[in-house]
Amino acid sequence: MKPTVCLPLMRRCTSCMSNLARKTIRGFAQLIIVLGIVLLAPAWTLNFWEAWVYLFVFAASAAWITAYLWKKDPKLLERRLNAGPGAEKERSQKRIQLFASFVFVGVLILPSLDHRFSWSEVPLSVVILGNVFVALGFLIIFVVFKHNSFTAATPYAIVRHPMYSGALVMLFGTPLSLGSWWGLLMFIPITFIIVWRLLAEEKFLCESLPGYTKYCQKVQYRLVPSVW
Repeated sequence: MKPTVCLPLMRRCTSCMSNLARKTIRGFAQLIIVLGIVLLAPAWTLNFWEAWVYLFVFAASAAWITAYLWKKDPKLLERRLNAGPGAEKERSQKRIQLFASFVFVGVLILPSLDHRFSWSEVPLSVVILGNVFVALGFLIIFVVFKHNSFTAATPYAIVRHPMYSGALVMLFGTPLSLGSWWGLLMFIPITFIIVWRLLAEEKFLCESLPGYTKYCQKVQYRLVPSVW
């Protein structure tokens, strides 16, 4: 290929990466700011150390995954940045994503209100365990993304939806890390929504993707090995 042809391609590639960098930084900053507001505003105080620790663990874990995808799989990073209710094409998936967004906010607000009105007394050891669950959930998601980068199917040989499994681990740990027993109530609807979404996805894939039905027969469990 002649240099005169390569130069515009290189410029276009550089421009795309620059746009992705701006979008990534802006999206990450907006996410952390919104999380901080949702965590601290209902508590009506900045003296909520559990929320600050959770925010740090969440931000550090998300930044770690983002940095990896930026280096190894920017296309996957771009797809993840475009995810959300607006990115879904089917109406049912838009509805599920919208419900999931509202319930996730509830997962954060209820512990924040719990802190404000002192409904729960959670031991420090449980708060630490909750943060371990949050980090572990992100680690599972990272492993899924890592294997996607190398087009390997290792996580999918254990359960059919390993990323959702990681999300559930993280969501279960969230209210504990925020020092709230009552916040665990929100784990019920968020689990229901995730199951609703994955069943809808499986129905679509069985109808449109050749070989997916055989894959489901081979990998029997959806979220939890030896359970379901």
